[in-house]
Amino acid sequence: MWRNIASNALSFLVVLVFLGAGVLIWGQNQYTVEGPLTQPICLQVERGATMKRVSRNLADSGAISSGVLFRLGADYADKSQSLKAGSYLVPEGASMAEIVDIVTRGGASTCGTEVVYRIGVTNATVQVRELDPVSGRYEERAEFDPAAEEEPEEYKAVRQEADTRYRIALAEGVTSWQVVQELGQIGVLEGSVEVPPEGSLAPDSYEIRPGDAMADVIARMQDAQQVILARAWENRAADLPLNSPEEALTLASIIEKETGNAEERFLVASVFVNRLNRGMRLQTDPTVIYGITNGEGVLGRGLRQSELRRETPYNTYVIDGLPPTPIANPGRASIEAALNPADTDYVFFVAKTLDPADGHNFAETLDEHNANVAAYRALERANQ
Repeated sequence: MWRNIASNALSFLVVLVFLGAGVLIWGQNQYTVEGPLTQPICLQVERGATMKRVSRNLADSGAISSGVLFRLGADYADKSQSLKAGSYLVPEGASMAEIVDIVTRGGASTCGTEVVYRIGVTNATVQVRELDPVSGRYEERAEFDPAAEEEPEEYKAVRQEADTRYRIALAEGVTSWQVVQELGQIGVLEGSVEVPPEGSLAPDSYEIRPGDAMADVIARMQDAQQVILARAWENRAADLPLNSPEEALTLASIIEKETGNAEERFLVASVFVNRLNRGMRLQTDPTVIYGITNGEGVLGRGLRQSELRRETPYNTYVIDGLPPTPIANPGRASIEAALNPADTDYVFFVAKTLDPADGHNFAETLDEHNANVAAYRALERANQ
């Protein structure tokens, strides 16, 4: 009899093992299979939220088939304690595994309402916008110039919402003085800083939170620029007339101010590198302007002949070689152009038209350059 009981118990255990294995396989399949979401949603994970609360929100939104399986899968992947606060775009058909990865890997929020503080070369604006999860496009809700306009009600309203995200968008070619001035006026950062060295800030987009220290934000910008510069310097072309990463940064800032056309940055870089190699003066207006303004605001007029003749550390019509510091904060593309210029014999360039977006005409000889200058002057006269 005991033998029969033992045999039946063993059979029962075998059945249980097979059933358990089947349930496990089924659960794993449900966790990784395409989810029921029929269109993208914006999932908000608040600070202090738990995986249970997130799973409940997902189930209510129809994004997952089982909150229990979602939590068990997160536990099994050892991610239950790794929730990151933010607003996340959950795509159509996302599996539970994919959603767990989205809400635990961190990084910038990918949807919801955001305020963007845009610091440009000539002005600064504040933009309130919201991502439509279905179309994947941002819809502008308000935009204003904080120096000239009152704060719109839309902006005041989103400032009161706990889930509003904030970003600083730094344009290529802004000066360090401009950055510090604008950061001090946006009203969401704490503290103040001295103006950092010119060229040391990486133009990019930075997510911030109200109450962040301005010094910490500036440090992030500086760290990013150091990484970009170090990598570009390591991969630089051979035989450049540049003795240090700092000189490369200075040249990159001049390239940045001379052209906003991404396709011709490497050509502009070749002109300056060729001039340095031949012992020719750079003769570039943006350096002269920086010597007048010190990067504090925009000159707002053309250069005078007396200014082009005046000897300053930044007047490249008078001094040899590079100026002593960068004249703006160059972006990654200009840094890479400075350290890997196009292979040309160009030593001159002048604007093609009165619209800077149209780029420049390049020349190898003075005669060719003079002809290009004459064509540009004719356009100026016709416009007048």
